Amino acid sequence: MKKESSWKALSDPVRREILAMLRDGRKHAAGEIASRFDLSNATVSYHLSVLKSADLIREERSGTYIYYELNTSVLDEMILFLQDLKGEEQ
Repeated sequence: MKKESSWKALSDPVRREILAMLRDGRKHAAGEIASRFDLSNATVSYHLSVLKSADLIREERSGTYIYYELNTSVLDEMILFLQDLKGEEQ
């Protein structure tokens, strides 16, 4: 699978909402994430796949469950880029 652009992945409101759910720092099961949306499990799975491909989230498998967490290092790089683009000092 082609690595998705982090910026493109952020363009969708559902994916941004998933990232907001994950910002509490704990791992969330795929089913828990899917239960927050009025979307099919397949659609939520697609959004998780796009976020994972963009390296914005990480997954960990435990038995039959998949848990997701935020990958803050990529977000930190994006923030630094935007601050540099804007001319702000870190």
